[in-house]
Amino acid sequence: MDLLLNNLLTEERNPASMDIDLLSTEGILRVINQEDQKVPLAVAQEVPQIAKAADLVAEAFRNGGRLIYVGAGTSGRLGVLDASECPPTYNVSPKLVQGVMAGGLKATYQSIEAMEDDEAAGATAMKRKRLSPKDVVAGIAASGRTPFTIGAMRYGRSIGARVLSITCNPTSKMAEMADVSIAPMVGPEVITGSTRMKAGTAEKLVLNMITTSAMIKLGHVYSNLMIQVQMKNAKLRERGRRIIMAASGVDYHTADQTLRQAKGDIKVAIVMLQQSVSREIALGRLKKAHMNLREVLQSQSG
Repeated sequence: MDLLLNNLLTEERNPASMDIDLLSTEGILRVINQEDQKVPLAVAQEVPQIAKAADLVAEAFRNGGRLIYVGAGTSGRLGVLDASECPPTYNVSPKLVQGVMAGGLKATYQSIEAMEDDEAAGATAMKRKRLSPKDVVAGIAASGRTPFTIGAMRYGRSIGARVLSITCNPTSKMAEMADVSIAPMVGPEVITGSTRMKAGTAEKLVLNMITTSAMIKLGHVYSNLMIQVQMKNAKLRERGRRIIMAASGVDYHTADQTLRQAKGDIKVAIVMLQQSVSREIALGRLKKAHMNLREVLQSQSG
């Protein structure tokens, strides 16, 4: 008998959905929705651990390190998704946050689930990334037992990188080898073993929280404004103007004109407006403060 999935909370049958195949469509959806409401509550219980993880990631970024997500199937795809969204949101290098999947990036859209059983391949993937002690490896797996992910985490530990574990089972092999273990207990899935559902949602929330917190701590957010957004299309350019309006209290025309003068840099435009200086002076002040807008505005007002 295969004992790999024994004693895993995410693999148990859910009493609330035993007769889900007999329900109407609306009944099915209500069961799913009721179970989904448990996810944020489970994540809330892990906030102290998520905070530790976010601090490790922010520290790594300050020291020239990277965050490398590693996973298979849904968990791997979520890591790739979060990594791919950091550059356009915070205008950071695509090398800063990266996603590694068992089976390679082709596995993001085509199932290659057999690759997750190869522990050595996880270590090899980290070597190909030229993992260093400055980096953070974040293993993601609902079960907490995926060999590929464990291989990557074990290699990370062997070279002195910090290691995170993001799972939905409270005791796991991954948790044992991690510097920080995050394990929201979302309980059994509506469809037994379909961890793309509650477990996947919990993982997505955790990844959002880690990278968003780290970016805030690095000064990539002012107030609650996304001040480093890449303005590469009409929607994002419009968002940039509105961010400047909100931060500086100016009208649309002024925001547009100043953004042009700032050569598309929202931070520079805000300093220009709030401190009535040229682009060159605004940029100089930001560089002196390591591009931290809050620091520039507070130092000049003080």
